Amino acid sequence: MISALLRKNISIWQLAAYTIACLTGLSILLISITFFADIRSVHEASGRTSDYITLSKPVTLLAALGHGKSDSNSFTGEEIDSLASQPWVARVGEFTSADFNISASVEFAGRGLSTALFFESLPDEFIDVDPDLWSFGSSSTEIPIMVPRDYLALYNFGFAASRGMPRLSEDLIKQIPLRIAMSGNGNFDIMPARIVGLSSRINTIAVPDSFMRAANDRYGDSRNDRRPTRLIVELSSPGDPAIARWIADNNLESSSGKSTSGQTVYIAGIASAVIGSIGMVIAVLSVLILLMSIFLLVQKSSDKIRNLTLLGYRRSQVASFYYRLIVVINGVVTVAATVICLGVSQLWTGALGDLGANGVSCAYAIIPAIVIMGSVTAVSIASCRKIINKTAR
Repeated sequence: MISALLRKNISIWQLAAYTIACLTGLSILLISITFFADIRSVHEASGRTSDYITLSKPVTLLAALGHGKSDSNSFTGEEIDSLASQPWVARVGEFTSADFNISASVEFAGRGLSTALFFESLPDEFIDVDPDLWSFGSSSTEIPIMVPRDYLALYNFGFAASRGMPRLSEDLIKQIPLRIAMSGNGNFDIMPARIVGLSSRINTIAVPDSFMRAANDRYGDSRNDRRPTRLIVELSSPGDPAIARWIADNNLESSSGKSTSGQTVYIAGIASAVIGSIGMVIAVLSVLILLMSIFLLVQKSSDKIRNLTLLGYRRSQVASFYYRLIVVINGVVTVAATVICLGVSQLWTGALGDLGANGVSCAYAIIPAIVIMGSVTAVSIASCRKIINKTAR
């Protein structure tokens, strides 16, 4: 009886306007969330959940000629702390340079090769090689070394090609035994070494930090300035424009890996936020349409509502008709928007699969839809109850 009476004053056009507007806004919002989550999954599938940059101070002409201050290119503790406090920095690591003479020799393809060399080290957590291979202690008999992949490419396509030397694969170069001669501070030693990994992140010849510190104590001059001249920075928000501004403001030079996936994720995040905001605005406006429609419906039915309450019907019984109407409409919008989002996401799922990512779970569309429309429903019901209570007085 109550439903039959109140249904006569329903405006189909008002409810249709709300449904279409809310469906459009919610669909845009869910598509933005799912798209950003899928782009982020590509970033994680690439193995680069974080990006890194290396920072150093520019070498001045006086310093290059040997007339500048010896510490002009090193970082102070205050400068490192200032860098670490930036919002786009996850952590900072210091490069430690070898403070002694190093040379390497190898017997390969019937030829003996030797060259002067340099070593650097940095905290183990920044090294992208097998941790089990990257260790050095007092009982170790071999120095583990990591070299950049670019160095191997330079050898294969530059040095080897011009000297008639055989080219090397990554697996083969790890099998070649090296002999490292170290001298300084009145000491001289030769130790075996082996390349245990190649890095795309760090552009230096790296050894374990524990070995470097022990070697500097034995062969280095303790009077030399050992403050770091290079820093490696793990970025918490790669692609943030504030990074380039801060580097320029502090007159630093930076180098980074070849990956631009971090910047892609950052740009995709901005685009998704903008598009999602548009969807959110449309959804909010549609909710206002719904609330206005409910208000008009209640006003049109105000006499019937008062009569029903006078006949002994509780206000909650009268309001239940509007509650059911809100729940049904919002339920239809939730299901339809989720289906639209999952359908649209198929447009880019295939391309992401070619990049090694399978896309994210459909929960990224379903859960936000339920949370958003659940909140909208709760707000609408609360507003409806307030309007009916005021009208029925």
